[in-house]
Amino acid sequence: MNRPTPDPYLAQCPSRKLIEVIGNKWVLLVFPLLYKGPKRSSELLREIDGISQKMLTQTLRLLEQNGLVERCDYQEVPPRVDYRLTELGLSLGSLIGAVDDWVVDNFYATQGQ
Repeated sequence: MNRPTPDPYLAQCPSRKLIEVIGNKWVLLVFPLLYKGPKRSSELLREIDGISQKMLTQTLRLLEQNGLVERCDYQEVPPRVDYRLTELGLSLGSLIGAVDDWVVDNFYATQGQ
């Protein structure tokens, strides 16, 4: 199969949609937590101060639609569902974690202090 090489510098390139997904602030916060291992929605809500249930659900669905996160429903009573990174997501997880680490290490330098 001969597919064109994605070029995110071209305005019409669909790869820009993926850049938009991984550049989302909530994705940048959810991803490192899932990189550590599977989490339930309630755990993510507790660990990410300021995110609403609605925004978390939208973020997880977006990641799932892009093949980065897998929703695991254990079909139990009471219901138990967790989220984990797919193999593709794991390949991105350390990079996003490195961005978060960079922000923590360099926050004050970026503030001119």
